[in-house]
Amino acid sequence: MSLSNSIIRGLPIAGLIVAALGLAGCSQEKAEVKEIIRPVKVVEIGEAQTTRELDYSGSVRARTEMNLGFRVAGKVTERLVDIGQHVNSGDVLARIDPSDYDLSVRSAAANLDAAERQVETVDLAKKRAEQLYAKSFASKSQLDQATLTYAQAVATRDAARSTLAQAKNQVGYTDLKANEDGIVTAISADIGQVVGAGTPVMTVAVDGEKEVLIAVPEMDIAEFRPGKEVKAGFWSDDALTLAGKVREVAGSADPQSRTFAVRVSLPNDPRVLLGMTANIEASVASRKQMVSIPLSALAEK
Repeated sequence: MSLSNSIIRGLPIAGLIVAALGLAGCSQEKAEVKEIIRPVKVVEIGEAQTTRELDYSGSVRARTEMNLGFRVAGKVTERLVDIGQHVNSGDVLARIDPSDYDLSVRSAAANLDAAERQVETVDLAKKRAEQLYAKSFASKSQLDQATLTYAQAVATRDAARSTLAQAKNQVGYTDLKANEDGIVTAISADIGQVVGAGTPVMTVAVDGEKEVLIAVPEMDIAEFRPGKEVKAGFWSDDALTLAGKVREVAGSADPQSRTFAVRVSLPNDPRVLLGMTANIEASVASRKQMVSIPLSALAEK
């Protein structure tokens, strides 16, 4: 009896619980159905940059570099300069042994002296023949022979003079002199070494305009033409930037690196020294037309 009453009394409570759960489910369904409007960021798609930057590094060098060598062969006896030393035009850089060339001068001088004496002798003979021919004491053939002998002696004397002058020049060539003001950048021979005529002994970078030598691959060489304006920056000084201009483009690629040598002229600036590393920047047109899209607008699928 009491159990039945307990069940009867519990029925209203269970009904209330079921009703509450039903209402909660209905409210949840209504909450899920409600549309939420969220803000969206809109960006207009535009063209990407129409230019691109090419950047190549190279070393600063003089526009003109002279490989100097002796004009005669011999043994180097003196070297008067070192690498990095500044020289002026006419300065003696090195010497070779002049002993053999001094002997040649003495021999040529002796030959000239003998030739001049011979000219004096045959000149007297020619004049004598002319006097005898005028008095009919000598034939025309004798006069012609004397005249010919004199002409030959004069030619021999002139040749001896030229030989002596050449021998003296060769003595002068035993001194290697600078042709222009500049800086010694390389020395290829030292004291005691025997060098041939024309063999490079020293390299002098001539004062004046400087340039940067860069190597450009074939994919970009079409962008470099003589006269193109570029920018030159330097590793030694980030604040130093100069306006350069392409001066020369190699007509063929290097067989080893398959790159083209490009020379960029620089304006005179005392802060730029030979051997510095420089970056050459060139602005060129992009090969393809592209658009710019924000990274956040891309999704991976």
